[in-house]
Amino acid sequence: MELLPRSPGEFGSAQYWDRFFRQRGQRPFEWYGAFPELCPVLHKYIRPRDKVLVVGCGNSELSEQMYDMGMCEDIVNIDISDAVIRQMQERSRSKRPKMSYLLMDMLQMDFPDAHFQVVLDKGTLDAVLTSEEEATLTKVDKMFAEISRVLQVGGRYFCVSLAQAHVLKKAVEYFSQEGWVVRVHQVAGSGEKQQFVLPVFVYVMTKFRKIPGSAPQILEICLEEQDKPMRVESMERLVAAVKDRQHYALLCSQLSKTPCGEQVSLDLCDKESGRPRYTLHVVDSPSVKPSRDNHFAIFIIPQGRETEWLFGTEEGRKQLATSAGFGRLVTVALHREQHYEGMAGIQAELSGKVMKLAPPGLPARQQVPFLSVGGDIGVRTVRHCDTSPLSGEYVVEDVKGDGTCYFRRLIFLRNRNVVQSEARLLAPTPLPGQKKRRKDKKKPSPAEPPAAIDKSYLCCEHHKAMVAGLCLLGGPKPLPAPAQYDAIMFDVDSKDLTVGMSCPPPAFVEKPFLQKVKTILKPQGVFVLNLVCRDAQLKESVLATLREVFPLLYARRIEGEVNEILFCQPSLEGRQDPTGLGARAQALEAALQQPGLPWDSSYTLADMLQAVKIL
Repeated sequence: MELLPRSPGEFGSAQYWDRFFRQRGQRPFEWYGAFPELCPVLHKYIRPRDKVLVVGCGNSELSEQMYDMGMCEDIVNIDISDAVIRQMQERSRSKRPKMSYLLMDMLQMDFPDAHFQVVLDKGTLDAVLTSEEEATLTKVDKMFAEISRVLQVGGRYFCVSLAQAHVLKKAVEYFSQEGWVVRVHQVAGSGEKQQFVLPVFVYVMTKFRKIPGSAPQILEICLEEQDKPMRVESMERLVAAVKDRQHYALLCSQLSKTPCGEQVSLDLCDKESGRPRYTLHVVDSPSVKPSRDNHFAIFIIPQGRETEWLFGTEEGRKQLATSAGFGRLVTVALHREQHYEGMAGIQAELSGKVMKLAPPGLPARQQVPFLSVGGDIGVRTVRHCDTSPLSGEYVVEDVKGDGTCYFRRLIFLRNRNVVQSEARLLAPTPLPGQKKRRKDKKKPSPAEPPAAIDKSYLCCEHHKAMVAGLCLLGGPKPLPAPAQYDAIMFDVDSKDLTVGMSCPPPAFVEKPFLQKVKTILKPQGVFVLNLVCRDAQLKESVLATLREVFPLLYARRIEGEVNEILFCQPSLEGRQDPTGLGARAQALEAALQQPGLPWDSSYTLADMLQAVKIL
């Protein structure tokens, strides 16, 4: 602890660094960025014949390793600490005759202009720029001006940094305004235990001659060693991209040390478009008894099934993780705007990234299984996409559900995990007398869903309850006369997100409007309303208004949802007890099951009314 400075300002003091290196002795001091990690980035830019200046060299082994590896030999190292310069001269004099160590202040260097092709700074800027006080910023401006002076046009300034926001902003602002190209590389970790949780970055700033009125600043970022640099339109976007990587590193570090009490969600984005490509949820199951093979698994959610309860809700993912029998399960949802090359392609793409989310105690070289439903990534075919003035962007898509069923869905993209409307598709059936397809004819693609709509299918539980409520009419009726109706149904979502009622819009439950609904309803008719209201006070107000207009109200709560179906009748004369409703529902279902017409037998209308109560 005695090596630490008493204040950040001491980082710029020669006396502090003399004391530091005397107490530390001969042991090399690497704050961060060991040579094996930095080598791939440095090797891309530094040529063997380059003349290299290392500012604030300390007793780091970086220069020695560059020399010994043959990266370059003409290396000049400077530092303000006389103690460390003498130590390093002694260490390299006989082994590295072409490399020199000089006692010099980088704020006032003795070298001529344009003397070097490379200036290398490993942690020096971070040590100097400890605050945004005026005196500190003035010192940094002097440092940058001197580096610019001694660097040739076309030369590069390499700054190895932890990329704190104020440090990155200062470097980018200064050099981009000077007309330099700024590129930020993230350094790949060595896989060994790191002293710092935050990732290390290298700013590569290439000097160009400043021309008045020249093209705007060029900012680029390269997040992985094999990636091509990506152009960034502003300094703010560059800083935000670096911050995202820092947050990701902190999250991975936390997850590697302790179980997560709550589910953690994160998006992995496409490198080129920046759009989300995968959405990951990290789910820990403390109840799972650990063994060698059940620490960690990845679950790929088939396309189109991310909206299902098991995959799209926190409670569902908990159940999935427990039933899968793994201590930590990472679920992976695929995005509709992206293209995927099958399960093997996804596994190859994600393997390195998801291992950073591994739980503590994972055995070394443990094989981590990739799981899914049915072993494939599902089928999603976008049929139409557009923008609505009320709902924003939307998409109509066909997806493969569980088994062989296909569904056509409407999704509002502002709420991607909610199916707004859904229809089940029917497999085509041959016409009477039509011959079967010959074996040598081309078969339809298994990815091509059928096109006919199953009109008997209701996708939502509240729709089934709404249909069951028609039994309050007493039995099947002829088509209504134009003036009055046997049944009126409202299932309309609200676009006003500031109100705690998402269905219907408030205007639909105001008293004057409800009175108009009542006037076009037959005396024994039924008004069916889907109410989705999270505001308890607002809900009581809506129910009070409904009671003023409709004397008889039945309610059916939908289990696991906020939806509540209200059956409103204009007269008390038609009041039914639950037993009577069940009998009427059976009669209605029998009447609706006509020969030759499709019917969904997965539920019964009578069951939908068992939980009905009179308000």
